[in-house]
Amino acid sequence: MSVFRVWQITQFELTRLFATKRGLLALAAFSMVWFMILKYPIGHAVPFLNSPEFSYITQQVAGTIGLRELVNWPEAEFAIFWIISLYSYPIFSLFISSDQTVGDRERGTLRFLSLRCTRDEILIGRFLGQLLIIFLLIAATSIATLAMMTYRDTSLAPNGFFLVVKLSIQLAIIAMPFIALMAFLNIVTSSSRLSIVTAILLFTLGSGLITYLASYVSFIDALFYLFPGEQITSIAGQTEAKLFDWLLPLIQSIAWLTLAATVLRKRAL
Repeated sequence: MSVFRVWQITQFELTRLFATKRGLLALAAFSMVWFMILKYPIGHAVPFLNSPEFSYITQQVAGTIGLRELVNWPEAEFAIFWIISLYSYPIFSLFISSDQTVGDRERGTLRFLSLRCTRDEILIGRFLGQLLIIFLLIAATSIATLAMMTYRDTSLAPNGFFLVVKLSIQLAIIAMPFIALMAFLNIVTSSSRLSIVTAILLFTLGSGLITYLASYVSFIDALFYLFPGEQITSIAGQTEAKLFDWLLPLIQSIAWLTLAATVLRKRAL
């Protein structure tokens, strides 16, 4: 495997987002959504969390779902940012990475690319490209959150810089297996839209089926570890996360990419 060719493919993914009309349109839509999030939930984080009307309710709800520590963060903007990003970026990753290889296969360009690089290089390059895009978007929104927090209280800036780095890396790790899953679904489905539909069915009907079978065969529930995001509830509070909770997304990513590479090697382009 050539690192140079993988990097070229990774760069092409950035070009598709930042240098094409379709990519810029998607980027504009993403920016508008996050503008509203930054303006309202994050921008009003401190008044909301400190409001006498909502303080008690917020503390009780946060304690029930293991988020009490987040409510007490002095960096209230980042507390709200973390919760919103924790659940929104994995879903966004499914949509933004829904066309890694399936579009090229439909157009016949995947066969052309395979003449100049291996199938594994194409798979890894596209995966890394999507992961880099997600990381850049996470970093951009976290920096915007830092700017809002610093404007409110400049004394929080030093710890804010630390949170930008920490939360950006953590969210990228969480999103990683979702991108790897879409890399696999791109190979076994015939369109990007069908890949998204299959992913939705996997997370709904698939998890429901496993839950039903686990009531009869206890060890079946171990299959939940194949689902990206299985550890999200454990790490949401930022206090009780174990090392395994952060290793699991890496293991899931490797597993889905290995499965995708195996299928891609045997599939006709």
